[in-house]
Amino acid sequence: MTPDETNSRLAVIARTPLPTEYGLFDLEIFRYGPGSLSLGLSPDHIAITMGEVKGQEDLRVRIHSECLTSEVFGSLLCDCRRQLANAQAEIARAGAGIILYLRQEGRGIGIANKVRAYQLQTHGHDTVDANRLLGLPDDARDYSAAAAMLKHLGVWSVRLMTNNPRKVRALREMGIVVRAQCAVVTGNDPRATRYLETKRLRMGHSLPPMDLIEADGPAPTPAPQDTPT
Repeated sequence: MTPDETNSRLAVIARTPLPTEYGLFDLEIFRYGPGSLSLGLSPDHIAITMGEVKGQEDLRVRIHSECLTSEVFGSLLCDCRRQLANAQAEIARAGAGIILYLRQEGRGIGIANKVRAYQLQTHGHDTVDANRLLGLPDDARDYSAAAAMLKHLGVWSVRLMTNNPRKVRALREMGIVVRAQCAVVTGNDPRATRYLETKRLRMGHSLPPMDLIEADGPAPTPAPQDTPT
């Protein structure tokens, strides 16, 4: 798919200011493609921005995939909630940046399949093998919506807050300049250790070995409410 075709699939369907514990963000809802009814994946994705972003060079950006179990129910099997909170706190400290929240639950396999994979993990399988036993890909996510959203927002050069080199490659292939890949290390909760080690060893994520990471600490400190916007 060409960049022009990618951008033509994008529509803005809602926007509003969003006060948060980290400061004031602007929230926009984008619709991109049809989603996947069979997997329960929505076509609607979210951008929250802080400060002036249009035309900015090397802007802090986090591309974050939905994780209902962690972000809503507080699951300790992964660090997704903490990665999202860290991104908001870091952008607030900088005074400008973007979080693109993609509705790609379970690395793109949907919530039902994710829970099936979790059940297999209780029997000793890691996250990669659990997906494969279900006949599913290791990672089914697509980042064309993220690239289209960035271009709509007037952002072509980013510092990407991620441990996943696949995101970096995907953005570069779609015309976004990634100046730096900034690692996100949220602490070492023993309940998430195996998941994070699997991502490091089997999926190529840029993480240090878990035994070199300090034990899990407190949640990120919110920025003052007068953070520049």
